[in-house]
Amino acid sequence: MTQKVGVLGEQLGCRVLGDPSIAVAQVASITSATTESLVFIDDLKNLEDALASPAAAVIAGEFAAHIAATKPLLISSHPRLTFARAAKLLHHTGGQTRVIHSSAIVPASARVGKDVAIGPRAVLGEDVGVGDGTTIGAGCALGDAVEVGAHCRLDANVTIYAGTILGDRVVVQAGAVLGSEGFGYVRDAVTGHYEQFPQVGRLIIEDDVEIGANSTVDRGALDETRIRRGTKIDNLVHVGHNVQVGQDVVIAAQTGLSGSVVVEDNVIIGGQVGIGDHAHIEAGAILGAQSGVLSKKIVRGTGVVFWGTPARPIQEYLKQLAFLSRSTKNA
Repeated sequence: MTQKVGVLGEQLGCRVLGDPSIAVAQVASITSATTESLVFIDDLKNLEDALASPAAAVIAGEFAAHIAATKPLLISSHPRLTFARAAKLLHHTGGQTRVIHSSAIVPASARVGKDVAIGPRAVLGEDVGVGDGTTIGAGCALGDAVEVGAHCRLDANVTIYAGTILGDRVVVQAGAVLGSEGFGYVRDAVTGHYEQFPQVGRLIIEDDVEIGANSTVDRGALDETRIRRGTKIDNLVHVGHNVQVGQDVVIAAQTGLSGSVVVEDNVIIGGQVGIGDHAHIEAGAILGAQSGVLSKKIVRGTGVVFWGTPARPIQEYLKQLAFLSRSTKNA
């Protein structure tokens, strides 16, 4: 989608310095830019490279506002965020033909909104609801009574179990499984055999959540699993039954959350983190990559980075490492 720099700057809330009639059609890095590209820089040291590139225009911070530039500059207080928003505007797909493929199975009981696209071999169960502007990719399977909000995107081969609810603008990448049975078993002390504890709850995904490829989110055992507004989950993440995840949480790849974990708002969880059952991560905490939280433990500290297993504040962790290193040398 081609857009003039002046119009784009107005939409993004930027000051435009230079010719506002220059058109851009895509975002790119400085090294891969073409004459239709929009690029961004976070600091002054990259300005020269950006101006020397073929790019049509540059998003920059206030540090570039007084530079005599050879290209239009869009001045922003947060260039990286503005660049991300520009990408969405330039890649807008409005106006394209949206169809329900002839091989898709959509029962008469399904409630499908306006401007919905459903790909080849997708299967919708009975009483499924799909909001306006939503895209359901090839090979998706939606169980009975699933509710998908407006302007969602389900990529190929997403599976959503019966009764799961998705809010608006939810993105689910290929191969993800939502609402599957949780891993809960009761052991018979006499026979030693395990029997499954009931997994009859539900899963609720709120607005603006994104879930990466091949991730899994289990439904509640008796109540619900809930992922709250704006949370972003990477590829290959597992969220167990009864987990409660707050707003604007970020969870990186290969992390596992055991059953009944609570993660409050604005938590950041690095890659390959393991969290034991019934643990509680309070608002704003940061769990570094490969850290581990033991069952029923509470992690507390807004803006504090925790690391290691068991996870503890990074300064404490580094002091312990230094002590062990000295002890080894002196042994």
